[in-house]
Amino acid sequence: MKLSRIKLIWKGAIWNLLKNFSLKPEHTPNRTLTTSQRQFGSAVSTAGQEQCILDSCSISPNCQEPKVIIVGAGMAGLSAAHRLTQCGIKNFLVLEAKERPGGRIHSCWLGDAVIEMGAEWIFGACLPNSIYTLASQDRLLQQPLPRLDASRGLFCTSEGRAVDLPVTITAYHTFRQIEQQAANLFRLGGERQHGTLLNFIGLRIQQELHNFPEDQRYDAARVMFGLTNILRNKCGDDLSLVSADQYGSYIELPGGCVRVPLGYVGVMAPLLRGLPDNCIRYNKPVNVIRWGHGTSGDGRALVKCCDGEELYADYVIVTVSLGCLKCQADKLFAPPLPVCKLNAICSLGFGLSDKVFLEYNEPFWVCQEGNLKLGWSAEELQCRSDWTRGVCAIDELPGSKHVLCAMISGQEAALMESMADNDVAEGLTQLLRRFTGNPCLPYPQMMLRSKWASDPHFCGSYSYLGCCSTVSHQCELGTPVPGPCDPTPPILLFAGEATVPGYFATAHGARLSGIREAERIILLTKKFDGPPKMT
Repeated sequence: MKLSRIKLIWKGAIWNLLKNFSLKPEHTPNRTLTTSQRQFGSAVSTAGQEQCILDSCSISPNCQEPKVIIVGAGMAGLSAAHRLTQCGIKNFLVLEAKERPGGRIHSCWLGDAVIEMGAEWIFGACLPNSIYTLASQDRLLQQPLPRLDASRGLFCTSEGRAVDLPVTITAYHTFRQIEQQAANLFRLGGERQHGTLLNFIGLRIQQELHNFPEDQRYDAARVMFGLTNILRNKCGDDLSLVSADQYGSYIELPGGCVRVPLGYVGVMAPLLRGLPDNCIRYNKPVNVIRWGHGTSGDGRALVKCCDGEELYADYVIVTVSLGCLKCQADKLFAPPLPVCKLNAICSLGFGLSDKVFLEYNEPFWVCQEGNLKLGWSAEELQCRSDWTRGVCAIDELPGSKHVLCAMISGQEAALMESMADNDVAEGLTQLLRRFTGNPCLPYPQMMLRSKWASDPHFCGSYSYLGCCSTVSHQCELGTPVPGPCDPTPPILLFAGEATVPGYFATAHGARLSGIREAERIILLTKKFDGPPKMT
């Protein structure tokens, strides 16, 4: 099967300007954004406008700026860079290992629609969500906002039979009550431990099934265990690894979930526009970060890049994924990170959620009626004999009449990443035929899939609180090194979705963390009236 040519999409002129360096290898080495590349055609001209009110965090114009290196140009890294710029610190450099900005935000074209290989939804379309305000700022959202309706879709069993709608609705609302009960465990606290999320939900499902008429229990179980598989995709890992007691620590913002029609990548346009010239270097992976007393030269930290270049800094903001830290922390930092930091990295969970996009010449579904939820049985989910058991749903892509998206998580997603394109297309086609009961459904014309676990710059998708995790581990991961009790000012600062209690696994959490670490540097700069003194 032939993969389609991936085209990175951007709003307005950013599409035309940035796709050249993100898709053509000859333009990628150490590529930096120029002023013209950040003047997007859709941006409102600010000529003649003056900023009359200075940000309260702004440093004095006479203050010497510290040298800052930001590792990673994802949402956390760009947010940190943008906040530093807003407050008068422009002596920074962003090092990005990939050929594009965005990190786990990666929008592409497939056929007639925009697809999201990574982050897709703005979780909480309301003013307290800074991703929502970024999207609104560039008019990426249009009224009325099409909000995600998780209840939409037809549940089918593996025997190829559709579950009756009344049973589906009752089972759906019952499962949502069970999920809410699991979330309440964190708020209620107490000393009792409830074990894994899988055990808690599985037990409650068995209890609730007795409330269904006997002739409905089989189908109700299929719906609720199918929803369990969807919840597994939300967490990114097997629910037997997720803590029931910590599940409710996630804070759900109001406003529902909305999709950016022109591509999630567009929310970065306001951030990129506001950055200084030549402040981002692409294709610039970092080999080692030397910090502390062993560092010599013009700075408190030395960042050695894989191409041999060495860069000194007063502060280093590390925004790489938790997956990368799990795989590389022992080699990335010299001297090693403190034991408490390494323990936090080890204890927190990091999941995997992949998508497989299937394009068809002749769609076999009616537009806006193509969502298929897979009603696996408990036995089928326990015996995961093949990778397709990790598929929780196959949904119609919003805005497209020709593309379906299969969502898969956990170890099955990792196995899928290692398979050939033809084998993946074959497996999903047989899965569709099995659950619809239609052996004549066609093969896709084209296929595109994410491979987050296989990419060494991500090593997975997003974090979760496992059975050995607590919110304190998230706080510890976000604590700078040296810590607050050390007389030496911080050198290493950590940002990213995994460092934000309550908002982990979200783009708005990543953004908050980048702003948090930028403001930490700003406050330290004010305290020392410039860079910290060398010790």
